[in-house]
Amino acid sequence: MNLFNKKQYKNKSLEELVLMAQEDNLDAMEELIKRVQNNVYASFYYLSSNCDDILDLTQEALLKMARNIKKLKDPAKFKAWLNQVITRLFYDYLRSKNRKLQTVPIDKKEDEEQDRFSVNDVPCSTCTPEESSLNSELHCIIEKSIHKLPDSFRLAIVLREFQGLSYEEIAEITKTNVGTVKSRIARARNKLQEDLKQYIA
Repeated sequence: MNLFNKKQYKNKSLEELVLMAQEDNLDAMEELIKRVQNNVYASFYYLSSNCDDILDLTQEALLKMARNIKKLKDPAKFKAWLNQVITRLFYDYLRSKNRKLQTVPIDKKEDEEQDRFSVNDVPCSTCTPEESSLNSELHCIIEKSIHKLPDSFRLAIVLREFQGLSYEEIAEITKTNVGTVKSRIARARNKLQEDLKQYIA
């Protein structure tokens, strides 16, 4: 493929690439993988604490995406479909480790929308060396805090904060109801806020 053609694929929308990949266009599939691989890796990075597993899960997710992309009926829903691939792999990963998803009883008060706290709300621009060091420490604390969450909470918060999915989309992917999703995310945010309290006060 020449440079002109490469540029053509880079200018294609995600939906266009999906349609072309479904027609066995390998160049489109290559560009599609390039577009999503960092996002897939980031998801597993926060879902699993084992570096080797993160790489393996990322590769497996991309492979499953390539093998099954023709099964996607609506290319406009590619991101949601890919998140389902990621979620299923994560559940399989947990089962392979002989672990069970932890669940928490739903408190009606937690079903109400709470003040939004994003794990991305950490300043990182125009930092002094001291501030850069603090931001690095904050990132480490956030990562450890997320990994300490129950599996079901961790999955919900990652899908919400890092993938930007709605409560309804997360409920569909995790096969739960919106109330359960809101409760898990609320509890996860509260735990993250507790761990970060001394840094964001």
